[in-house]
Amino acid sequence: MKCRMVLFLAPFICLVFAAAADVKVDQPALAAVSAVIASTVFAVIDAGAQTQTPAPLPTFEVASVKPSATGGSARGVVVRGGPGSTDPGLARFENLDLFSFVTMAYGIQRYQLSGPDWMNTERFDISAKLPQGSTRGQYRLMLQNLLVERFKLALHREKKEVPIYELVIGKNGSKLKESADDPAAAEDRGLQPPARVPPRPPMGVAGSVGVSMAVPRMSMERFVAFLSDMLDRTVTDATGLTGRYDIKLHGTLGGAPAGDPSEPQSGGDPPAAAVTNREPSIFDAVEEQLGLKLVRKKGLVDILVIDHVEKEPTAN
Repeated sequence: MKCRMVLFLAPFICLVFAAAADVKVDQPALAAVSAVIASTVFAVIDAGAQTQTPAPLPTFEVASVKPSATGGSARGVVVRGGPGSTDPGLARFENLDLFSFVTMAYGIQRYQLSGPDWMNTERFDISAKLPQGSTRGQYRLMLQNLLVERFKLALHREKKEVPIYELVIGKNGSKLKESADDPAAAEDRGLQPPARVPPRPPMGVAGSVGVSMAVPRMSMERFVAFLSDMLDRTVTDATGLTGRYDIKLHGTLGGAPAGDPSEPQSGGDPPAAAVTNREPSIFDAVEEQLGLKLVRKKGLVDILVIDHVEKEPTAN
């Protein structure tokens, strides 16, 4: 680029020296040459700017991807390491299904991903070494790049207006108390895939699914993510609570928020067993046990639609 610039400027430099030496130079000719040189230089600079390639996505220093040896069993899933964990330089996944891996890479809940059914059953063991000082944002981009390179993942985004829930403070105030400071308990496991919640009974079938949790030092960000997966809908945080809390919650899935005439997830009225069960619905449990409330609204939700993904990863 520099050599080309010197060649283009050479005639102009000669004209300058000629003028300095008091050599007669035809002024119209000088103006014409200057215009040509200027237009050529700007064209070269513009072409150079247009041919600049975008910065490559962050990548792992080395990564190993292979099918899990568990035979498809969901037991023994391990997700460890990465930024924010006790081992930030090494990410390790054992027996993780590809569906969960994609949701983790893109920071979405399971209901926000549309893909082939086999992604829930095909499981892989993955280990990857991160460059020193990698951030969580860079880590997600590395996971996404790994999916593209090894599984040939291609997807697009869509936005849909759907029913959502907003988590707010209940009318009698929050019952949550901030967790005591405990450096050992504050250790983060790093990024984790969304929780998998047992399916509800089919519509018209009596029964309910019990939900019980006891999680120390939980932020509202993590809690609404947990609720989103349980309810299969987006839950947004409007509590204004910024601390970490020891959250204990038990109830059953089914029904709708108290005073909300909208239909439950399965459609129609909640099964009789869900109404007469001694355990409260998750909506009542959130209000009675935590002093919070789930309010039904409508909102735009990002949906990731998988256009192509391969079952067999490329060789290590």
